[in-house]
Amino acid sequence: MNFFRRFRDAAICAALIAIPFFFLKANLTDPARTTWLDQLVLKASAPIQYVATQVARGVSSVVEEYVWLLDVRADNDRLRADNARLRGELRDIREDAQEARRLRVLLQLREQIDGETLSAQVIGKEVSPFFRVIRIRLDRGERDLVRSGMPVLSSDGLVGQVRRAWGRYSDVLLTVDRTSAVDVVVRRTGARGILAGTGEGDRYLCRIQYLQRTDEVEVGDEVYTSGLGQRFPPSILVGRISRVVREDFGMYQEAEVTPAVDFTNLEEVLVLLSGSREQSLLDQVHTEEGIEEPAP
Repeated sequence: MNFFRRFRDAAICAALIAIPFFFLKANLTDPARTTWLDQLVLKASAPIQYVATQVARGVSSVVEEYVWLLDVRADNDRLRADNARLRGELRDIREDAQEARRLRVLLQLREQIDGETLSAQVIGKEVSPFFRVIRIRLDRGERDLVRSGMPVLSSDGLVGQVRRAWGRYSDVLLTVDRTSAVDVVVRRTGARGILAGTGEGDRYLCRIQYLQRTDEVEVGDEVYTSGLGQRFPPSILVGRISRVVREDFGMYQEAEVTPAVDFTNLEEVLVLLSGSREQSLLDQVHTEEGIEEPAP
């Protein structure tokens, strides 16, 4: 038994050594010089080589695809990060461009207006339950020579007037406030009236009062400050007529005006320091007489 077992083991080892040798010899031999044994080996090894090749290709494909997917995932993560960064930079550039345009228009407005002006930033907004701005706060106050009654302008037109000022801050009474009154003129026809805010919490709206019934006004007409009263400078855009109300009787007609200024997105303004000297004198007289200004 031991003899046959040793003989079997030796035969298996010899076969394992001889078979690869014959396979290699048969594949390396010139096809024109192959023997019957080489042809037999080639026929026997062909299916084995085919199966081995297909298995190797499949394993290689899986490994390559896995590695490729890992690379693609890393590239996608990098591209997402770059995309988010570039979007943020583009957003900042657009905001800077918008701010530059607003400041450029304000600078042009400052050059066009006679009198001393002071730039200010909107640092606070009081809103209604309908998210409409009803009052704004500026970062300029008495220390910056800002006084009650001074006109406040933006690149789009008239914002309102300073309601009160203290320290380094001031509150602005908007043109849409019900206590606001501005002498205005319809540029197309020269019709004059008093622009008063409606004070509505769900929309920005003003009305021109005391328009003569015979005055020609229509929807779309631009409304500007008249300059009368020496409080507001002339030719400052206030808004555009959105509706005309003419009753069947009476001496006057009314026109609804949509403000030109977008109070929701208001960021920078100009305070006209020399535009309300008359109001400053009145405030001084009231102070000397002990008359207090009503609370805002």
